[in-house]
Amino acid sequence: MKVFGLGQSSLDLIISVKCYPAEDLKQEVLGFYEQGGGPVATALVSLSRLGVNTSFAGVVSDDDAGTKIRAGLLEEGVNIDALAMREGGASQKAFIIVNRESASRTILWQRPTAAELASGEVKGEWLRGADFLLLDGLMEGASIRIAELAAEDGVPVLCDAGSPRPGVLRLLPEADYIVGSEVFSDYFSTRPEEAVKKIAEYGPKAVTVTLGKRGAVTWQDGRVFSTPAFKVDAVDTTGAGDVFHGGYIFGLLKGWDLEETVRFASAFAALKCLEYGGRSGIPTLARTREFMRNSKTC
Repeated sequence: MKVFGLGQSSLDLIISVKCYPAEDLKQEVLGFYEQGGGPVATALVSLSRLGVNTSFAGVVSDDDAGTKIRAGLLEEGVNIDALAMREGGASQKAFIIVNRESASRTILWQRPTAAELASGEVKGEWLRGADFLLLDGLMEGASIRIAELAAEDGVPVLCDAGSPRPGVLRLLPEADYIVGSEVFSDYFSTRPEEAVKKIAEYGPKAVTVTLGKRGAVTWQDGRVFSTPAFKVDAVDTTGAGDVFHGGYIFGLLKGWDLEETVRFASAFAALKCLEYGGRSGIPTLARTREFMRNSKTC
């Protein structure tokens, strides 16, 4: 199994605090954590931990953050031959404040200053042997181009729809599967059951929106079903959606029905929330299976 992804990569600095700080005050932190991040990059890391061959295309600069981003992906077994390194500028970075009381996080991030991947830089050979393509729509031109190539080669495309930005909306007609956040869902309707139906009008095989503790809602073949979230004592939800996307693709690659796929992705993402950062808590397949057998849903 091989998955290719094109999109964001980041260096994340996660800071845990007892409660979210008020402005213009000092507050002692509970801990600092530094690791790689970014939706597509983290989803690929999660797939790599499940034993899937993964490759990533994106952009970093030749700065310290870029070096750490590259090293983090290589350590996880993600192929970075298609990850462009631009001279000068700054790689994408994020400063994440995690509220220990609620496990919620506030993300402050900076776009990379180097030029994004252009459509002309996309190579058809990137998809050679690929069984799936994952996109977040941030680099619009490159995303549309590789989605077109994937359609020509019969490679299914999953769109990580984190927000209704123009690049994501343009990508929707090219996607076979759309997995969106609640923020994205609300753009279409504040009722998730109605939102997935409206998103389905773009023509995908399936649509799923994730709703945190309220689980997920999915549309497939005209049917809408809900999947409850798993109960965990979460410490940090950073990257949970990205890990969900990795678990979702894994289920599709394994040929599971969509209800089992969403249930697995939910458990996979829930376990991630037991540790700080988007990657440190990503579980193994065996750990996820055990958790699904022995845990309750909300």
